[in-house]
Amino acid sequence: MNLRVCLLVVLFTQGVTFAQSKNESVPLDWFLKDPLLDSVQGLSVEKTYTTILKDQPSREVIVAVVDSGIDIDHEDLKDVIWTNAHEIPGNGIDDDKNGYIDDVHGWNFIGGKNGNVDADTYELTREFIRLGKKFENVKDGKVAKKQRTEYEQYLKIKEKYERLKSTNEVQYQKYSGYYNNMKQSIDTLKALMKTDKLSAEDVKKFETNDPNLLFAKGFLLQLYRNAGEDADLNEYLKELKEGMDYFGVIVKFGYNVDFDSRQIVGDHYEDTHEKNYGNNDVKGPDATHGTHVAGIIAANRANNIGIKGIADHVKIMVVRAVPNGDERDKDIANAIIYAVDNGAQIINMSFGKKFSPEKEAVDRAVKYAEQKGVLMVHAAGNEGDNLDVEKNFPTRFYLNNKEARNWVEVGASSWGTGQDFVADFSNYGKKSVSFFSPGVQIYSTTPGNTYKNESGTSMASPAAAGVAALLMSYFPELTATQVKDIMIKSTRKFDQLKVQEPGDKKEVEFSQLSLSGGLINAYEAVKMAQDMRNQKAVK
Repeated sequence: MNLRVCLLVVLFTQGVTFAQSKNESVPLDWFLKDPLLDSVQGLSVEKTYTTILKDQPSREVIVAVVDSGIDIDHEDLKDVIWTNAHEIPGNGIDDDKNGYIDDVHGWNFIGGKNGNVDADTYELTREFIRLGKKFENVKDGKVAKKQRTEYEQYLKIKEKYERLKSTNEVQYQKYSGYYNNMKQSIDTLKALMKTDKLSAEDVKKFETNDPNLLFAKGFLLQLYRNAGEDADLNEYLKELKEGMDYFGVIVKFGYNVDFDSRQIVGDHYEDTHEKNYGNNDVKGPDATHGTHVAGIIAANRANNIGIKGIADHVKIMVVRAVPNGDERDKDIANAIIYAVDNGAQIINMSFGKKFSPEKEAVDRAVKYAEQKGVLMVHAAGNEGDNLDVEKNFPTRFYLNNKEARNWVEVGASSWGTGQDFVADFSNYGKKSVSFFSPGVQIYSTTPGNTYKNESGTSMASPAAAGVAALLMSYFPELTATQVKDIMIKSTRKFDQLKVQEPGDKKEVEFSQLSLSGGLINAYEAVKMAQDMRNQKAVK
């Protein structure tokens, strides 16, 4: 799963140095604002509502969020969560006969009778296991000619798996070591000095001849020298723990060949046509990512609390299919089909991976959505890759190289128009990415009635999905492909703007990083939709 993790701790061989991400003073809702009125490269959402769409009629649009789960009780989301009107809550009966019992607000394809999947392996690990069963005992590269291509693929995957597994184990040990040393030093000095909070001055005044305590004192003083004497070490300790936990999940689950999440789900995984598995727990064990995504699209605009989402007449259908690890093709295929069958007009997909062994199943689902006129909105990914060259799944290109016409691929942008306008982590591609959308420092909902900033194409995608929902709500005559075309054609262009190309960091023209060469904009999109309506009326 492509979740951008912003770790504020950078480790160096000569000690610990703290580096905080750039946090310029921009409005929390900058992505809703207008470039001309507010001097930030937002979507012009508020301007659109107060001008073109003022007092205009609209209809309700259902947006499915295929993600890690959503806190459906959040103060800013509870009134915009989709409810299955044909299902009686809690009676243990499949009232609407759709194959899913008590799917009141959606469905969870990574859960079972006795719980839910939280972390899972990476697809790289699963491919290493699959191909290893065929080739791990091969001696001197002696394989049948017809197996040569697959064997060479196995060797590449084996090398990458072992390299990444080792690299992340080293990082986990580093973070664990620094965290444990720091925590022990802080706790020890706090206890001896009988204080709840340490300051640099406190540590300097502490006198001892004990070698262990001298180490703790020296360790903390070094931290203060790196971070500044007014630093709150508890905050850095928190960030270190996040880093330790992050790499811990990678090591314990992501690259663990012995872990099998399907024991929890209880399905027959090899049967990609199997549908009726999972449970109705749409929140799951960690709904942070999905809750943040949902808020960007449709956080309640009328309750005067928290934030405002982009679209004002939306119901969010929750489809849980993305673990802390790589999502599985079978689950994604079923999530798409479920969303289509239950009335979703837009599906947001803020996830992705480098391998897709059951792509045929996903292709079937995408084709089904295309046939039913459902718009697919997908995050381009956070590796700084050129998707015209590198693979990233799911994709709008089918196995037969034909292209789904109902799909937009979304890169991430920031608020200014300098060289860092394109997020340094965002994937891009003149042929592969449709356009860019705000995805840096996006403030949105998180579980437990909380809010926070997150960055990633995972945020850019729902921003685009929100604009699509706005168009479908106020212009119900538009088809999914027409909405896609409008969003692409109405993007804001930046004449010869030079930006840093993600990954390589070389200077390139922004127009060369996506199909449209532009930034999505709600105001321009609505204007184009209105012009189309007027032209049709004249005819």
